[in-house]
This record gives sequence, structure tokens and C-alpha cells, in this order.
Amino acid sequence: MSVAGESPAAGHTSSDSLGTSAAQTRSAEVEDLIHHDPGRFRVLTGDRPTGQLHLGHYFGTLHNRVRLQDLGVEMFVLIADYQVLTDRDIAEHLSEHVEGLVLDYLAIGIDPGRSTVFAHSAIPALNQLLLPFLSLVSVAELGRNPTVKDEIAHSRQSSVSGLMFTYPAHQAADILFCKANLVPVGQDQLPHLELTRTIARRFNDRYSAGTSLFPEPDALLSAAPLLLGTDGTKMSKSRGNAIGLAASADETARLIRSAKTDTDRHITYDPVNRPEVSTLVLLAALCLDHDPHQVADDIGSAGAAVLKNTVSEAVNEYLAPIRARRKQLAQDRSHIRQVLREGNERANTIADATLNEVRAAMSSIY
Repeated sequence: MSVAGESPAAGHTSSDSLGTSAAQTRSAEVEDLIHHDPGRFRVLTGDRPTGQLHLGHYFGTLHNRVRLQDLGVEMFVLIADYQVLTDRDIAEHLSEHVEGLVLDYLAIGIDPGRSTVFAHSAIPALNQLLLPFLSLVSVAELGRNPTVKDEIAHSRQSSVSGLMFTYPAHQAADILFCKANLVPVGQDQLPHLELTRTIARRFNDRYSAGTSLFPEPDALLSAAPLLLGTDGTKMSKSRGNAIGLAASADETARLIRSAKTDTDRHITYDPVNRPEVSTLVLLAALCLDHDPHQVADDIGSAGAAVLKNTVSEAVNEYLAPIRARRKQLAQDRSHIRQVLREGNERANTIADATLNEVRAAMSSIY
């Protein structure tokens, strides 16, 4: 069971900020707590169904989901289909992308018997939480969220909808409807999580007489919180610079061959001064379970071509069993729908109960 209404940081002095350094320190502390008592944690995590999941997703959070599930942490995995509309006029190929996400989840090892996989649009009570949550934050707080600003800057549209600005509050509803107290994230998602903590704290102060109806969830950072794409910018489905988990071996090799490097032939692991080369080194190291400095030393002066070959072989070997399992699962589409139906039922039960608590706290049960 999870700790309902209580932060996992019981007895810990919390900070008003989840800066990267503070989050890394707290993340290490939480790791120790997980190993001692995994049942005290409830995790909410998930993805928008906008296309294939990629290696940035995998090493940023996906492998953490499986690890936490296997440790005995209670897992909720959200397919955020409503949030597709935040930066798109229409949700093209939505059903196909939703099924693709479920396939990816099952292929990497998410077990629907131990983790609840559900779709955003199928949980009405979750979405009703958005209204009271929006009343707790200002337009300025929503607008200055760096992830929202980044998404707007890279949007292919001439303008964006008002829903884009509600994205952080909507994500807070995703996390808090099940009273999740732990969220595996990459460092770029820390501002979203900080706003979720703010909303939880303000709701508790305003409506719950200072008691903790909602927890203030902690971040659990991965060992590789940010991988660059093949063009040297943030790896993203929308930017076409990502290596998909479901990509073929040939496509993977082609993408890696096109990856940006630099003019220095000698390969080193130096993320600050050589970010593109270092991302490739780190990717190989993660797939090989080696230290990145050792990977760089092994390549030495052999140059970028050898580095890219090393990365391609490591990635394709690592992903081979995942890709094989995904191909097998794709043959039974009815099973995918069954996983979603059962997950939706469990999530709806929890969301209805939480919304009733919120209504009671706000004196709006008539």
C-alpha cells in the first residue's frame, strides 16, 4: 500500500524548490527508503501518445518504472491522451499511438498485474480536479514554466491554445488524483513537479486546515536525466532527432551515423565541453553497463566513426529483446485493449474517491 496523504519525506525538512542539486540529493535519500520499505511509495508516471518512445524516455524514466515495479513500489502509468491537444490542433493517429505506448510498456517489462496502465481521457474524476487546481496558481506561474515555454517555442503552430498554459496544472491533477508521492523524471521535468508540490501545499493549506489531503511528491532522477538528440539538442519525438525503441536496427544505425559530433578526433567523456560526443559515449556506456570514461578511453583516437559504430552495436544489442517482445505482443491487439480497460477501471475507482474527498474539503457536496 502507499502512504495516502503523506509525503514519503516524513521527518525530512522539505524545500520550496526542487532545483537539480537539491533534487539529486533528495533522490538519493529516497532510493534508500525505497529499498527499506517500497510499499510506502506510490508512483505516477506516463507519456503523451504523440509517437514512438525513444532512448531518452527509456534511460530518463522507463527503465526506472520497471525497476521500481520489481522492487514492490505501487505504479500508475498514465497515457496522457488529452494532453496531446495542448500543442496540436488535432490528435492524429491517436488510437495507433495509444496502442503503441501500451506495446512499448509491456515490451520493456511493465506488468499490468502489478502496475496500473490507464488513459487520461477515460478518467473523468481526474480531469475535474483541474478546475480547483487552476484556482491555486497564477497565470504568471503557469506562463513562466520553462517546459511550457520550450514547447511553445518549438511548436509548429503560429499560435498555441490556452490548454498549453494549463499543462502544468493538468499534470498536477495526473499526479495527485492517486496521491502519488514519488515521480520518476528527467531534470527537465523538475519545474512541473515543483508546481505540483505547490498546488498540493496550497490546497492543503486552504481547504484541509493544514492537513495533508495531498502529498508533496518527490522526484526520483535517473542516472542519465538528459540525453541529447542526434542534432545536439534535446532528444524529442517532435524534433525528429530521437532513436525510437521500436526502430529497426538499420534505422538506428543510420540515425547514429548522422549524429552531430565535433572536430576533435580523440574521444573523451566531457559533458560540459563536448556535449554531443559525450552523449554518444554515455549512450554506449548505458547499453553496455560500462563507465563512460572507460568507453571513451577504449575508443581513444579512433575517431567519431568508430564511436558511432560502437554506439550502434551497443544500442541494437540492448534493444533486441525489447523489440522482439514488442513484435510478438503486437500480434494480439485485443490484449492491449484489455490491459487498458482493466487499468482504467482501477484508476477510475481511485479518482472517484479522491474527487469526493476534494468536494468534502471544499464544502461542495450538496
